[in-house]
Amino acid sequence: MDKNKPPTSLQGSCHCGSVRLTLPAAPDTATSCNCSLCRRIAGIWAYYEFGTVSIEGHPENTESYLWGDRTLRNVRCRTCGIVTHWEPLEAVPGARHGVNLRNFDPALLESIVIRRFDGADTWEFLD
Repeated sequence: MDKNKPPTSLQGSCHCGSVRLTLPAAPDTATSCNCSLCRRIAGIWAYYEFGTVSIEGHPENTESYLWGDRTLRNVRCRTCGIVTHWEPLEAVPGARHGVNLRNFDPALLESIVIRRFDGADTWEFLD
């Protein structure tokens, strides 16, 4: 992140505001994935140690979707349907979760490098 830019907000929410997220720090990078799920929701993902992101309104205002190897749940707002984050089913040491940065001020995305990940085929970064 450019040290000369003013700090961007580390608080975001789903469209209706029922789920609110606060990041512990701005990410240096984020990931845009083309897997069958990510390409449909157009998420831009930042990764954090599980439990370090403050998430208000979860689980009372959220629904989960499990697929694939069923090791993580994709979470969306029960009211507006916006995907907010994903989290592991088991909170083992070293577990992480992904936060959809599309729920934050666009200035946050503009301040970081977004890497392209081929989750559809090679499982490698394309840049």
